[in-house]
Amino acid sequence: MADFRNILMVVNPISGGEEKDDLITEVQRAVEQQNCRFQLFKTTGENDIQKIKDEIEQFEPDRVLVVGGDGTVKIVAEALFHKDLPIAIFPAGSANGLALNLGIPDNREQQIEIALSDNFTDLDVLQVNDELCLHLSDIGLNAELIRNYESSSVRGKFGYLMQSIPTLIKSKYPYEYEVEIDGEIYNHKGIMLAIANCKKYGTGANINPEGKHDDGKFEIIIFKNIDITEILGTLREDVKFDPNFAETISTKAAKIRCKKPIAFQIDGEFIENTQKIEVKIAEKSLKIAVK
Repeated sequence: MADFRNILMVVNPISGGEEKDDLITEVQRAVEQQNCRFQLFKTTGENDIQKIKDEIEQFEPDRVLVVGGDGTVKIVAEALFHKDLPIAIFPAGSANGLALNLGIPDNREQQIEIALSDNFTDLDVLQVNDELCLHLSDIGLNAELIRNYESSSVRGKFGYLMQSIPTLIKSKYPYEYEVEIDGEIYNHKGIMLAIANCKKYGTGANINPEGKHDDGKFEIIIFKNIDITEILGTLREDVKFDPNFAETISTKAAKIRCKKPIAFQIDGEFIENTQKIEVKIAEKSLKIAVK
């Protein structure tokens, strides 16, 4: 186990539609067995970033544990990004893409062991307009799906599945994207443009097979059409895209422009309909506990 005194646990009580009291109790017991102080903070959806900042200033934790999905992890990252504080993830959202990419297991005992251990990875962080992105962002069809999911009452992966057909029917793809990298302009048409810091969505779809979360770069992937065979192929570890289906560009910074506003999401949270995106690798990485 690692050497620490104070542990702050940030819990999103409604993420994933799961009850979290038993997990909180188990973690508190494990922390207190090491004669450390335990503090619990529950998000409300109102000014959470500032409230977590205040909690960190008052409690002075040595580590922050996050119980929730990718959106909750992003909120905590925004709150502590300019501090040298490691975090640990207890995946409890609808998809949990970041935890999947970092190899966080489903077993609760293993999660607690990882959270209180001293093994970390340095995760690259993307600055996307005025937001941080830890995992995956995209503009187009998937962001439309997330927007529709957030307005529905059914949570979890089944909720995404329920919204998939209506999203496909109502979508106005293909979209036109202009991508600027190092002064070069690339024009593309497609159903979606992804900005990938990691390999996979929480569904397991491997859209960025060559990507690494700690290499100081990210990938832009332009998906050109709906090809069922290629889409099913993303469920394999050794996926290789047909160039007619997807094109990948690796870079440290990019500007993306669209002719009309298109749905845009970051780390599984719908942001807005937008026409302009600027993205770059942030100067600071995020330390996350891993197996």
